[in-house]
Amino acid sequence: MFVAMNRFRIAKDRTAEFETMWRNRDTHLPGLPGFVAFNLLRGPEAEDHVLYVSHTIWQSRADFEAWTRSEAFQKAHSRAGASQGVYLGPPQLELLESVQGVKADGTVDPA
Repeated sequence: MFVAMNRFRIAKDRTAEFETMWRNRDTHLPGLPGFVAFNLLRGPEAEDHVLYVSHTIWQSRADFEAWTRSEAFQKAHSRAGASQGVYLGPPQLELLESVQGVKADGTVDPA
C-alpha cells in the first residue's frame, strides 16, 4: 500500500468554502489502476488556520506515479490556485509506503 497525503492550512473564516470546493470537485480517481480510496480529513484549529489533510491510498507507488503523469491528474489539478485567500501557503505533500497493516479481522499484511 502507498499513501499520498497533503496537509493544507486553511484560513479559519474560509473552511466552509474549502469543504464545498472539495465536495463539488470532479475527482477523476475512481477506476484508475491501483486507486484504492480517498479521504479529506479536518484536523485541529490553530490561531490563524484549520488543518486539513487529504490522502489517497494506492496499491503501489508505481500506480500513484502513473496517476501523476496522467490526463486525469491534469484535469484534477486544473483549478489549483483558483481560491486565493483560502489556502495559507502551498500544501505539504508527504509520500508514505506501508511497512505493515492489520485488518479488522486480525489478518496481518506484511506489506
